[in-house]
Amino acid sequence: MGIDVDDPDDRTGEVTLVLSLGAARRLDDPEAAFADAREWSRHVGIVANDADAVERFVGETGVENDYALRNWDKWGTLGDVHEESDAPRAVFVGTSAANRRVATHVGFEYVPIDEAAAKADWVLSESERSSDRGVVGRLWRAVRERLD
Repeated sequence: MGIDVDDPDDRTGEVTLVLSLGAARRLDDPEAAFADAREWSRHVGIVANDADAVERFVGETGVENDYALRNWDKWGTLGDVHEESDAPRAVFVGTSAANRRVATHVGFEYVPIDEAAAKADWVLSESERSSDRGVVGRLWRAVRERLD
């Protein structure tokens, strides 16, 4: 596990910013939000319990992930990121109480995606997409949030 950047000396922001995959999926334009975050963050990336899902999201959206993910869960990944980052602040943006527990356990500041988006002027997609409606959609969303 490591922070995967070409030239770490170029990164002078005050924040190591990590989003859960669920939080990243809520962004209307993830590529634009990540580009904005890079203006004020030393490192920016996405973590989840499913590294393959993160890789698919990164490939589909064009987002650049600074974290070299392994087959490791969020707890381990965030712990490693926290140890390797030299930024004064470490912030984890998530969508659930489980994300808050992970963040506080490994020493990250937790910010819900709605609050982070409001502060950064990021646009969120509709929380209820048509495919997420109904019983099956709600169950699928609950499963995704647990994995993210």
